[in-house]
Amino acid sequence: MYFSGPMEFLQVKNISRQENGNPAAREIHFVQQRYQKIAIAGETGSGKSTLLKIIAGLAQAESGEVRFEGIRVEGPAEKLIPGHPGIAYLSQQYELPNNMWVEEVLNYADELPPGEAAILYATCRIDHLLKRRTSQLSGGEKQRIALARLLTRSPKLLLLDEPFSNLDLIHKRILKAVIKDIGDKLGTTCMLASHDPLDTLSWADEIIVIREGQIIQQGPPATVYSRPLNEYVAGLFGAYNLIPASSVAVFEKLPGIKQNGKSLFFRPEEIKIMKKKEHTVTGIVISISFMGGYYEAGIRVDGVDLTARMIQPELAIGEEVEISLNENKVWEW
Repeated sequence: MYFSGPMEFLQVKNISRQENGNPAAREIHFVQQRYQKIAIAGETGSGKSTLLKIIAGLAQAESGEVRFEGIRVEGPAEKLIPGHPGIAYLSQQYELPNNMWVEEVLNYADELPPGEAAILYATCRIDHLLKRRTSQLSGGEKQRIALARLLTRSPKLLLLDEPFSNLDLIHKRILKAVIKDIGDKLGTTCMLASHDPLDTLSWADEIIVIREGQIIQQGPPATVYSRPLNEYVAGLFGAYNLIPASSVAVFEKLPGIKQNGKSLFFRPEEIKIMKKKEHTVTGIVISISFMGGYYEAGIRVDGVDLTARMIQPELAIGEEVEISLNENKVWEW
C-alpha cells in the first residue's frame, strides 16, 4: 500500500459511536507520533474509555477509522478475537487468576527473549512479588502485575484507562514512576485517560479534552491549563477565577485590564498581594485554607469573590489587602 509522506504512528480519523442512544464518540480526529505522551482528559462518562477501546480494537466505531503504523485497526465486529497487534490496553477492571503464583501468571504470557523479562519486572517494580500468590497482593501490586503481563508481549502502544483512580498516594507515586520508565527505558509509547489534573499536567506532551464524546480542546499542558477555552476545561485542571463581564470595570485599575464586554479568566497563582496601593484594587480576605504545599485565600473585591494562592499564610481573615494580577496570564472569554 502506498502512503504519501511519512507514515503516522497512530491516526484516529473522525471516529463516531453511540452507546445507549447517546454519543460516546463524535467525529474524534487526532494523530499520535511515536514516543509522544498523550493524555485524554474529561469528566466521568465523557467517552474516554470508549475512545481507548476503539483505538485498541476492543470496541467498534460506527464511522471513521483508526490506523496504527498505516494498518487499519479492526473492531470486534470484524474479527474473531478482538484486539490489534502492537497495541495493549489496561482497563480499570484488570483481572488476575485467583490464588496463582505471580511468577506462573507472568510466565504463561511471556513472549520476551531470554533474560528480558527480569528487566521488565524491575521496571514495573514487581520483581520482589514473583514468589507471592495473587491472593496476597494489594490492589496497586495487582495492577502493576497486570501491566507487566501486557508488556511481556512487547506492545509498541500502551493504552492506560484511568490507571490511578483506585490507588492510594503511595501506589500512585510508584505507578507514575513505572509509566515514566516504560516510556524512557522500554521505548513504549503511552496514552492514558484520566480526570485528575495532577495525573496529566505533569506527564503529557499533549492533552486532549473531551466532553460528551467530542474533542473540546487539544494542546500542550501549559496552554490547556492557563488558556482553557471554556469553564468545563478550566474546571478539569483545578481552581480558577472568572470575573464576569459586568464586573470587569472594577478591575480596570490593574495593568492590561480593559472593559470590552468579555469575562476574564485566570488561575489563583496569578493574583499578586501588593504592599503599596498603586495600580491595585482593594479586597477583603474572607477565607484561608491550608492545601498542603500552599494556602488558598478567598478575597472579595466589590462583590466578586476571588481565590488567591500563596506559600505562606501572610494574611488574616477580615484583613484589607491590595491585589494585582499577572497581566500576561489573564485570558479573555
